[in-house]
Amino acid sequence: MLQKNIETFIGCDAEYEDAAVVLYGAAFDSTTSFRPGTRFGSRAVRSESFGLETYSPYQDKDLCDYAVFDSGDPELCIGDAAIALSQLEERAEQIFADGKIPFMIGGEHLVTLAAVRAAVRRYPDLHILHFDAHADLREDYLGAKLSHACVLRRCWELVGDGRIYQFGIRSGDREEFLWSREGHVVMHPFDVKGIEDALEKMKGHPVYVTVDLDVLDPSIFPGTGTPEAGGVSFLELLQAILTACKGADIIGCDVNELCPSYDPTGVSTAVAGKIIREFLIGLCAGIEEH
Repeated sequence: MLQKNIETFIGCDAEYEDAAVVLYGAAFDSTTSFRPGTRFGSRAVRSESFGLETYSPYQDKDLCDYAVFDSGDPELCIGDAAIALSQLEERAEQIFADGKIPFMIGGEHLVTLAAVRAAVRRYPDLHILHFDAHADLREDYLGAKLSHACVLRRCWELVGDGRIYQFGIRSGDREEFLWSREGHVVMHPFDVKGIEDALEKMKGHPVYVTVDLDVLDPSIFPGTGTPEAGGVSFLELLQAILTACKGADIIGCDVNELCPSYDPTGVSTAVAGKIIREFLIGLCAGIEEH
């Protein structure tokens, strides 16, 4: 009997009731300040994921051994950031309510705010682990408070001082760096060193992990809207994520800012897919261990 065609991220075809982790896309890029196109990231990475194996030689585990459900991309109001965030928040809230871990694929980085809003209602002592080239701590960007340049500042308004740990930061305006040094966030510029110490400080607290893929050096990952030279390597980011999967109580996460049209070779999409595969396996293995 023929079945309807449903494209999922490779290995993520479990039934919703059985899944511990639920994928969903966030096809939104309306506040992008430089090069748009990340709204196509989740669709591209699903399609290209079939060029990957489900087995991870890094972890000696296979994604097919775990139950992950891909719920697709909710239809979003592209022209209004507030409405789009509300729609994404609703998807995250439903996943939380069913006792599962939401895993969002962006999309621009503002979409993280929607998931954090849902998470902090359920986990008032939420902490955030943030990998990025950019601080994203502006009070506003050209007058707009809902912008990918302000997303971690909006998240800080929800969680408060000392609960956001940033890694790989190498771009931002002076005020962002000065503001961070006042103790509002814990910033580790340029690289991912110190991840173990950060995880030790977050121990016993629920953690949301957000990965902006432009934390990677653009020689590895050119397919993004705001590339910044001097980033970390694939293996450095991979090791940091897997360390977090083992050492943190991760209750939700996202991987964002793939802009596939700016890398016609497809390498950036393949890199994003591999990061997502490894993150999913590490997350599911961590759930089993706990």
